[in-house]
Amino acid sequence: MQASIELLDAAGEDGLTVRALTTHLATGRGALYHHVTGKDDLLAAATDGIIGPIVAVADAAADEEDPEQALRGLALKIFDAIDAHPWVGMQLSRRPQPAVFRLWRRIGSLLSELGVSGTGLSDAGSAFLGYILGTTAQYAAGARRATDDAAREKYLAELAAHWIDDDADPLTRQAATDLIEHDDRDQFRAGVDIFLAGIRALHRGVTTEHSSAGEDQ
Repeated sequence: MQASIELLDAAGEDGLTVRALTTHLATGRGALYHHVTGKDDLLAAATDGIIGPIVAVADAAADEEDPEQALRGLALKIFDAIDAHPWVGMQLSRRPQPAVFRLWRRIGSLLSELGVSGTGLSDAGSAFLGYILGTTAQYAAGARRATDDAAREKYLAELAAHWIDDDADPLTRQAATDLIEHDDRDQFRAGVDIFLAGIRALHRGVTTEHSSAGEDQ
């Protein structure tokens, strides 16, 4: 698995081939196919090799952290992992795989600790996981286009200019300015905080509704 991660970090998904991996490991194809059936299995195992330890650490600290802080911390650790390994973001947003299930289970457990239950738990868990996977996949795609700070600034400036050329609306101009100046991690964290604020508000509303129903009885 570590060899697959090294190849993916160096050359991306296109660089991960059975031939490249057997060469990297100095082994034969037969030995490799004893463990995996093809490239999809290699990608899933490599992705789980990055995400799995993060979730395992979060599970181990389950009794030590406030669930809201734990959700924020988990999301940011996933962001940092994908920032270091952009290919992970693309993989997580594709077909269901072990790493996605690990994340879903941990998120669901933490939401349950916050008092979210029933269909609300499923809805909130899907929304939060969707935010993490969708946003990090977008950042991962950007990282592929801009591999260093200078390239990133150039790419964002060109994209902002394109927005303004197509639409002179003041809102679009402000968005273009924000695009150039924004920090991906700060923006991602702000989205996490917005989500958590919504969970708090929703939980307060449900609690108040239940209290009122009890008083009416």
